[in-house]
Amino acid sequence: MSNRTGKIISITGNMIAVKFTGDIIQNEVGYVIDGKRRLKSEVIKIRYDVAFMQVFEYTKGIKVGDTVEFSGQMLSVWLGPGLLAQIYDGLQNPLPQLAEEFGFFLPVGEERDAFSLKVKWDFTPLAKKGDKVTAGSFLGWVPEGIFEHKIMVPFNVRGDWTVEDIAKKGKYAPDRVIAKIQSDKGKTIDVNMYFEWPVKIPITAYRQKLPPKEPLVTKIRILDTLFPIAKGGTYCIPGPFGAGKTVLQQITSRHAETDIVIIAACGERAGEVVETLREFPHIEDPRTGKPLMERTIIICNTSSMPVAARESSVYTGTTIAEYYRQMGLNVLLLADSTSRWAQAMREISGRLEEIPGEEAYPAYLESRIANFYERAGLVELHSGDQASLTIGGTVSPAGGNFEEPVTQGTLKVVGAFHGLSRDRANARRFPSVSPLESWSKYRSFIEKGLVDTAKEILFKGDEVSQMMKVVGEEGVSLGDFVIYLKADFLDAVYLQQNGFDPVDAATTADRQKYLFTKIVDILKKGFPFRDKEEARDYFYNLRHSFIDWNYKEWRSKEFKKQEDKIDVLLKR
Repeated sequence: MSNRTGKIISITGNMIAVKFTGDIIQNEVGYVIDGKRRLKSEVIKIRYDVAFMQVFEYTKGIKVGDTVEFSGQMLSVWLGPGLLAQIYDGLQNPLPQLAEEFGFFLPVGEERDAFSLKVKWDFTPLAKKGDKVTAGSFLGWVPEGIFEHKIMVPFNVRGDWTVEDIAKKGKYAPDRVIAKIQSDKGKTIDVNMYFEWPVKIPITAYRQKLPPKEPLVTKIRILDTLFPIAKGGTYCIPGPFGAGKTVLQQITSRHAETDIVIIAACGERAGEVVETLREFPHIEDPRTGKPLMERTIIICNTSSMPVAARESSVYTGTTIAEYYRQMGLNVLLLADSTSRWAQAMREISGRLEEIPGEEAYPAYLESRIANFYERAGLVELHSGDQASLTIGGTVSPAGGNFEEPVTQGTLKVVGAFHGLSRDRANARRFPSVSPLESWSKYRSFIEKGLVDTAKEILFKGDEVSQMMKVVGEEGVSLGDFVIYLKADFLDAVYLQQNGFDPVDAATTADRQKYLFTKIVDILKKGFPFRDKEEARDYFYNLRHSFIDWNYKEWRSKEFKKQEDKIDVLLKR
């Protein structure tokens, strides 16, 4: 710890002003010394010889004149084996370990290692003496769950280095030196299994960044078919409170075809976070049959925690996600909710007395949002492998108003918009993604012509529905009424999905293609109905037959029998 210190001259909530001497740096970590407590804080503004610092803990008890020690280091996280299946707070403190030590009420000023330095890992070298390496190059690997956790050259080295020595296959603790590398200028670095990285600096130890192209299959039909997500892409889920944002993200985390899932619960209500923490350890991973937590990391920061820690939790989750991407894995980061992250920024900006922007958010709100989503991407590593980090963030606009600053700032930078509808949620149409307001810049794995046909029916059906609210069912023609029934049929049998059914909760890409093609054939079909009553009865029976079909195992005997019933109905 550095012996550079300062004295507190003012306190405003979690914001303190510290008079210091010497040199300090932006985003440097400092510790407020309050008796035996050491409260972690971060420099966010420097004015002459006064540093404004946000304290990551409750500031009750500290006073003017207390000493602040500066560490000389930026806010960083540990990166190494042992991260998977962990539950952290916004500063990477393991919450289960703290709870085991102190119970439900965590004391202020307590920090713990992100993972144990005593556990030994089975190391297998990949590099050998004399090999040329650079930042992010693989030196070896250790088994972590179902993955090969790559031990890499630290990301802060520059240029080409040579492996001078590397450990043999065996068991080693994370702080054990497993390799020595030397630069062209003769500088030598010892490499451990873990290292630290500043959370607000993106990890760019790759060859090049590529445009996202391949769809990320979430097994949620309305997303994959109409508003797809790409591996390495970005998307947002804005919606009013209670519309199902958190549930939609949790379903995505279970079924999306990705390697690692990182959930950053940023400022969520404590009840929702507790529900997530209780459920996830018991959820079976459909991919492996093992607990889903084995390939999940949860960054947990509730709305009752200090806003400074809330602001840091998003960066902590993103940095860990980038780290696993560097191993050649496909990572999905789910941030819930970026609105509360923005609210934390607004509160900190107000304490700094900065000139406010729209709705009192800081003027740099949009640039911060853009910087966050820009950390996603499909990359080509130095090894030649491709890996991706996909970022999905929820937005909680007050009253469901999508015109507010956080939603608008997010829409400018993401590649897909999954807007949730209060009306659909109230009608129990889940997922409540609005097919009329949502959009995506990415290509689906389903033929574009089929998708366009379905979207056209949905829009025309909505127009007829709005007309019927004015003139009634009798005021529209039989042809328009059939269009309305087709749109309602598509909505009921394909866009709605039972997230609690063991079969319907997840629909594979092959099954989506098969079902959607059959449904679009029905949408294109001209039905010679005699009257509206006959049309209504026909689509009522057809809809329930399709819904029953959704609950049958893919390609099972029951699936085929139900399809045969539907084919008989279609021939009438």
